[in-house]
Amino acid sequence: MRARRRVAMAPGGVIVAAATAACAGPASMLRTAGPGATRVEHFWWLLFGISAAVFFFVAAMLALAVVRRRRPSQGDPGREVEPGWGHRFILVSGVVIPVIILSTTFLVTLREMTALAKPLHSTRLTVAVVGHLWWWEARYPNGAVTANELHIPVGEPVRLELTTADVIHSFWVPQLQTKMDQIPGHTNEMWLQADAPGRYRGQCSQFCGLQHAHMIFFVVADSPGDFQAWETREAQPAAAPSSPAAASGLGVFTSNTCAGCHAIRGTSAVATVGPDLTHLADRATLAAGTIDNTQSELARWITDPQGVKPGAIMPPTQLSSSDLADLVAYLQSLK
Repeated sequence: MRARRRVAMAPGGVIVAAATAACAGPASMLRTAGPGATRVEHFWWLLFGISAAVFFFVAAMLALAVVRRRRPSQGDPGREVEPGWGHRFILVSGVVIPVIILSTTFLVTLREMTALAKPLHSTRLTVAVVGHLWWWEARYPNGAVTANELHIPVGEPVRLELTTADVIHSFWVPQLQTKMDQIPGHTNEMWLQADAPGRYRGQCSQFCGLQHAHMIFFVVADSPGDFQAWETREAQPAAAPSSPAAASGLGVFTSNTCAGCHAIRGTSAVATVGPDLTHLADRATLAAGTIDNTQSELARWITDPQGVKPGAIMPPTQLSSSDLADLVAYLQSLK
């Protein structure tokens, strides 16, 4: 019997463990790292507490109704006793208390929305973020351009101008801020702030097509000094190839379809269909978080992008093994 009970309880344990793991995941809104997300978390706990209190109150009333159902009158066995407090109880618990709860949560919601609309301090840095099918582009005031990684300084609010190059997307970093839609022909604004250095996962939260789930980006919060160094370095053109293989790879890049879609500042490649690759080797992932930025994965992405990310706009590039090796060597030198 004991063994059978353990088996019966196992699914419940699995569910609890899965729920706990989800709350502690890399994109959990309950593991906040910025003032915007902290306000959302506090509001979430407030609503959760109110909902739990209402649930247990209703459950207790149902249990009480079952235990203390109407009893026959002593004088007349066929007549049921009407409680004198029933109407007042229904009025208070069914009308007055819900009005108070809903009015309070409505006012608190308005307060939080107002607070989240603008940062506590003025913003010094503005970054333009453009959503594409299915990747992200970030443009900085000093001319730096990157993809799928947004660097910001720690402890400083950053203003974002959100647009889209195609369909509706939605920019969301659960650990830092609420979500904001990116709508064709319109620019929305929001702000981000991270309280500690780290790497925070973001995701498109508006279904935008086949690879919506693989439209991932990362917000990298650097110390002010590290951010300044990164921003300055990112605005620089690509360094000249430092090896024969990389030099040959640059020729492969500019003479094939790569240059028809991508830009590498400092070279003849200036297309804007795909991500800017000027400092590709500094990025941790490829294809908007789909695969790691390694030599083998980069080669696979170049030759078979549809096998990695079906529906991606990038076409396959047919190269000899030597040309592919040289191209990968060149791209991995772009730091």
